[in-house]
Order: sequence, then C-alpha cells, then structure tokens
Amino acid sequence: MAEKEQDKEKKPKGEHAAQPTAAQLDAQRAAKEAKKAAADAKAKPKAAEGGEQVKPTKVRLKDRYNAEVVPALMQKFGFKNKHAVPRLVKVCLNIGFGKATTENNPKVGEACVAGMTLIAGQKAVVTVARKSVSNFKLREGMQVGCRTTLRGAKMFEFLDRLFNVALPRVRDFRGLTPRACDGRGNYSLGLPEQTVFPEIEADKTDLIHGMDITICTTAEKDEHTRELLKALGCPFRER
Repeated sequence: MAEKEQDKEKKPKGEHAAQPTAAQLDAQRAAKEAKKAAADAKAKPKAAEGGEQVKPTKVRLKDRYNAEVVPALMQKFGFKNKHAVPRLVKVCLNIGFGKATTENNPKVGEACVAGMTLIAGQKAVVTVARKSVSNFKLREGMQVGCRTTLRGAKMFEFLDRLFNVALPRVRDFRGLTPRACDGRGNYSLGLPEQTVFPEIEADKTDLIHGMDITICTTAEKDEHTRELLKALGCPFRER
C-alpha cells in the first residue's frame, strides 16, 4: 500500500492520459466490425457441395399433395380428418461400395459420395462396417457405403425429379412393381445406374453404380401406400 501511495505522489497533478486520435478511433471501429463479420460467418452453416443452398419458395409436388392428393384419399378411404391421411416422412438414399471396400480402391468411394451429393443436393455420409466378417475379408471400421436422408422441401423436390425425369430415362422401363411395400408404410426401389438423373453427366462419369431408395410414409396398409405414391405420380406397372 505504501508503494502505491508513493507512486501516486510521484505523478504530477493534473496529468491525464492522451486522448485517441480520429485515425485510431476509425481503426478500432474497423477492427470491431471485422471481428463481428468473422464471427457471423463462422456461425453460419456451411453450404453443401455444389454452391449455396437456396430455400425453395414453391414446391410443386407438395402443393399437389395438399390441393389434390389429400381430398382424393379422404374420399376414397373415408378419412374423416385430413391429418389421418397418409403423408410422406422421409426419403433414404443408400449406395454400397461393393468390392471396392476390400480391394482398397478409395476412388470408388469418392465417386459415389460426389454423385449422391449432386443428386440429393446435400452432403452424403460415409458408412463403416460395425463388425469384422472374415468370409468377406471385412474389417471393423472399413468404409462400406454412403447414405443420406431427405426431408421437407428437398424430399418433395427429389421425388418430383425421380418420378418425372429419372425413372422414364431407365432403359426398358415398364413401370415399378406395386409389391415392394413392407406393410409398415415404406416402399423400396433400386436404380441400376445413377446416370438417369440429369445432374450426372454420363460423358464425365468413369464409374457406373446403382442406388437404393426407400420412401417412408405414415400409411398403415400397403394399399394406402400404393395409392399415396400413385397419386403423387409414381409410375406403377399393372399387375
């Protein structure tokens, strides 16, 4: 305490700290704005590959579901409440790497992930083996495939492209089988080639691979699932 009092006595009375100049104030203000901009950019979610994600203002298939599909299903099956009408929940996409997993060929996995990212519009997640299987030369932790799940507007937009653009481009396509329902409101199908989607350029694609697609709904019966997808434009073949 005595030392502090002595320091105070040594300082001349009336001496004040130097006031910052206008240039220094401008520099401090610019530094604060740059720091705030950097924090906002860090907090902003990263855009998926292929550019910045823009939220669609109008989804054609969703509008069709609300305006046409719901009243039609209520009339056909006798639903008294529109909330009881089956609706879409999500669409799951899956690709397996196949022999590339054990042959140590990372280019196959990279090509599959890039292709699914372009098709789905969001980043695909690589799946790994949960346990080792000696008969298949598989070890725990090996990359075996990739997958992604679509919901909301992206789900409706993907199904619109699938039903109206991709499936008609399949070679010798005669319609989807109506028997692929699992009794719990889910419908699964497989595509032999990913080049049926317009986002994939066949001339620049070195690897041709298929894709598994599962459409999940809230339907409790297979008949409800088929009618829902048929009303949305799914091209089923006649039995």
